[in-house]
Amino acid sequence: MSQWKQVQQLEMRLLEQVDYLYDDNFPMDIRQGLAGWIESQDWDSAVNDESMASVLFTNLQTQLEKVRLQEQNFLQRHNMKIIQQQLQRKYTTNPTGMARVISTCLREERRILATTCTQEQGALEQSLQNSVAFERQKNMDNRVSIIRNSVQLMDQAVKNIEDMQDDFDFCYKTLQSRGERRVEDLDSWKGTLNIHVFDFSESADRTSEMIKQGITRLQEMLNRLDFKRKEILSKMDVVIKEIDDLMTSQLQPELQDWKRRQQIAAIGGPLLTGLEQLQSWFTLTAQSLFQIKRQLDKLGELVVKVTYESDPIPLQKPQMEERVKYLIYHLIKRTRRLRGPAARRPGGSYSVHGCERGLMVWLGCSSFVVEKQPCMPTHPQKPLIIKTGVQFTTKVRLLVKLPEVDYQLKVKTTFDKYESVLIQFSINYRQFFILTNNTKVMDIEDYSNGCLSVEFRHLQLKEKKYSNGTKGNEGLLSVTEELHSLSFEACFTVQGLAVDLETCSLPLVVISNVSQLPGGWASVMWYNLLTDEPRNLGFFGNPPRASWSQLSEVLSWQFSTFAGRGLNKEQLDMLGEKLLGQHASCGDYQVSWSKFAKENIPGKPFSFWMWLDSILELIKKHLLPVWNENFIMGFVSKEMERALLKDREPGTFLLRFSESHLGGITFTWVEHSDSGDVKFNSVEPYTKNRLSALPFADIIRDYKVISNGGVPENPLKSDASSTPRSCPSPEPPMTPGEFDMLSEHLCFDIDTVSFHAPRSPGVYPEQRGPRATEATTSPPQWPPNELFVLRPVLSAHRRPLLARKKYCSQCSRSAPDAEGTDFPTGSETSYLCPPEGA
Repeated sequence: MSQWKQVQQLEMRLLEQVDYLYDDNFPMDIRQGLAGWIESQDWDSAVNDESMASVLFTNLQTQLEKVRLQEQNFLQRHNMKIIQQQLQRKYTTNPTGMARVISTCLREERRILATTCTQEQGALEQSLQNSVAFERQKNMDNRVSIIRNSVQLMDQAVKNIEDMQDDFDFCYKTLQSRGERRVEDLDSWKGTLNIHVFDFSESADRTSEMIKQGITRLQEMLNRLDFKRKEILSKMDVVIKEIDDLMTSQLQPELQDWKRRQQIAAIGGPLLTGLEQLQSWFTLTAQSLFQIKRQLDKLGELVVKVTYESDPIPLQKPQMEERVKYLIYHLIKRTRRLRGPAARRPGGSYSVHGCERGLMVWLGCSSFVVEKQPCMPTHPQKPLIIKTGVQFTTKVRLLVKLPEVDYQLKVKTTFDKYESVLIQFSINYRQFFILTNNTKVMDIEDYSNGCLSVEFRHLQLKEKKYSNGTKGNEGLLSVTEELHSLSFEACFTVQGLAVDLETCSLPLVVISNVSQLPGGWASVMWYNLLTDEPRNLGFFGNPPRASWSQLSEVLSWQFSTFAGRGLNKEQLDMLGEKLLGQHASCGDYQVSWSKFAKENIPGKPFSFWMWLDSILELIKKHLLPVWNENFIMGFVSKEMERALLKDREPGTFLLRFSESHLGGITFTWVEHSDSGDVKFNSVEPYTKNRLSALPFADIIRDYKVISNGGVPENPLKSDASSTPRSCPSPEPPMTPGEFDMLSEHLCFDIDTVSFHAPRSPGVYPEQRGPRATEATTSPPQWPPNELFVLRPVLSAHRRPLLARKKYCSQCSRSAPDAEGTDFPTGSETSYLCPPEGA
C-alpha cells in the first residue's frame, strides 16, 4: 500500500495534521494526482543537488500535464493548469526549493504514520484527551456563536430605538406646530423631558381634549423610549461582560495552549494544528466588539436629537466605550512588563537575578503571532537555530480578519530589540544586526481563509564588532546557551482606534559554525521542553532540571523526526540506563542540563547528547533503510548484548551503536564450540567515513571470515532483532512459474541483485551439509526439494531479495550460487550438473 493511501486511512485528528502540510507551495491536488510517482523519487538527495532537482521539476511538470490532459472534468483541468503556472513561477529558478518542500511533506507524513504505531499512550487516555479537547472546542464555538447572535439582536434593537425616537420626534413637532399648548401645562412632565429642546406656544387652549390626548401619548412614547434605552444598555453590559469572560477564561488559554503546542512541535512533537480555528474565534470576537462600538456611537447620535433628565445613555455610554476599547486593545495587541524580581527597585536599580529568570513576559492575548518560527531552509527540522551569513525564513500572522486593515499593515523586524536591557544586567551576549531588508507589507492569503500574513524569506544576520575588534560572549555561558529574539512590529488604525502590534519569536540560538549545531539544538530542546515563557533570555543562567519521563519522550521524537521511526520502550530504557545508571527505572528522576549536554560520559571524551546526536546523523545519512526495517536493536550495552545472544543459534548476530565511538555502529555474533562453549565475536565500529563508501546492508551481506584456514564464509546467519527465540516454520516454497509472475512486478532488475540461500530457523542450508572447512574435499550437498523462496533480508534499498536456486533435471541437486553465473529465463528445468572433474 502506498504511503498516500495509508495517510488517507488515518483518523480525522491525524488527517488535520496532514492537511496543515499542504498549501500553495505544494498543493494537495498534486500529492493526490501524482502520489505513486512522487513517492518513487529521491527528493532528499535533490535538496542538495540542483541538477537533480531541475530534472525532477521538469519531470513533475510532464507528469502534471499528463494528468491534466486525462482529466474529464473541465473545472479540475482548469485548476490543474493554474497549479502548473504557479509552480513554474515559484520553482523554475529554484528547483531545490520545490524538492525541499516535497521532501518535508513526505517526511512529515511518515512521522504522522509512525505515531500511530509507536505512540505508547493508552487508548483510554487518548480517548479521554480527545474527548476533552472536542468538548472544549464545542463549548467555545457555542459561546462565540451566542455572542454573535446577541450582538446581531442588539443591532436590531438599536434600529428599533431609532425608529421609536423618530416617531416621538414627529408627534412632538406636530403637537408643537398647532400652537395650542401653554407652557404651564408642561409642568407635569418637566422632570422627564428637557423643555428647552422644543418650545411650545403659550396660547394653547388648556381645555382642548385633543391637546391632552397628545400630551398623554407623548408621555407614553417617552416612557417606552426610556425603557428601551435602558434595556439595550443592560444587554450591552451583559454581552461585554461575556466577551471579557470569554477572552480571559477561554480565548487566551486557547492561544497559550497553541503557543505551547508550537514549542513542542518545534522540537519534534506532534504536528501543530488549530490556528485556523483560533483565527475564526479571534475574528468573530473582534467583529462583535467593533459592532458594539458602532452601536454605542449610534446611541450617542440619538442622544443629540432627544435627551432628557435621567437619560441612561449619557450616564453609561462613556464607561462602556472605555471597556470596549480596552477589550479591543487586549484582543489585538499585547502588553508587557518586567516580571516579579526583575522590576525596578527603589533607588532606580534592577535585579540581575530577576533578569535571569525572565526578561520579558507577555501578557494579554495577542492576535499577532509568529506562525512559523525562524528556521534555516537547509535545516528545516531544526528551527530556532540561525547561522550567521545564512538566510533564514519566518512568518507572522494577524488572527483578526478585518476588511478595514487589508493591505495597510507594514511589518518591521528587529533583532534583539531589548539588548539594552541585557547590557544593563551585564550579560555579555554577542550582538547582531539584520543584513537584508527587514520590512515587508502583510498580504491576504487565499488558502488560509483570507488572513493577513507576511513571510520573510531572505533574512540574514551578521555579528557586530566592538571598536577594539573583539566580540561579545565573555560571560559564563557558551555560545549555544546564549538566547536571542526576533521582534515584529506593525501599526494600523481601524474605526478611529490606533493599534500598535508587537510580537516576538521563541528564543533563538545563533551559531557561526556548523559544528555548533548539535549544541544549539540541545539548547532549543531543553528550553522549549521546560518552559512556556516566550522570552526568558536568561534561561541558561540557571537552567531547571528535566524528569527522565519528559526527556525520554523528546528523545524519541528526535528519532521519529530525523529517522522516521521513534524509540520503543526497551530502547528508551537502555538509553536511560546509559545516562542515569541505577536511577534509570525511576521516570521522575531529575536530569540536569550539564549531565545531558555538557559533562562527558565517564571514561569517554564526549557528552551523552553529542553521542546520541552523532547516532541520529549516522542513521539519517547511512542507515535509514536498516533502521526503519527494525533490524537495529541499537542502544545495548556489551553485558546486555551477551545476555541476548548466548542462548541463540550459532550465527545469530545483533546490530548496536558503538558506545566508544561517536557515530559508530557495530555487530556481534555468537558461536558455539564443539565442547559447548559460547564465543562472542565483534567488529570494529563502522563510522560515516566507511559507510560513505559502502552501504551497511552490503557490509552485512558480504561479510566473510576464514575459519581454521578454510573457505571464507559469512558467519552472520540470523538477525537477533527480528528472529524470535521460538522461530516459525520456514516460508512455503514458490514454484518457478509463480516466480516468473512475481519477477514481472518487481521494481528492480533481478540480474543486478545479490541473492542468498533460504534458511531454516537460525541455520543456512550450507550448514546442513558438510562444514565449510571440508569444502575443499567435497562439494556441499544441497537439499533436492528446495525451490524459489522470497524472504526479506538486509538491503540498502529496503527491498526484498530473492533466494535463487537452480536444480539439475536429472539428479535434482541444486547448483551453488556463483557470481557471474547467468541463467536465462525459463532455464530452470533444463539445467544439468557438470560432468565429474569439470
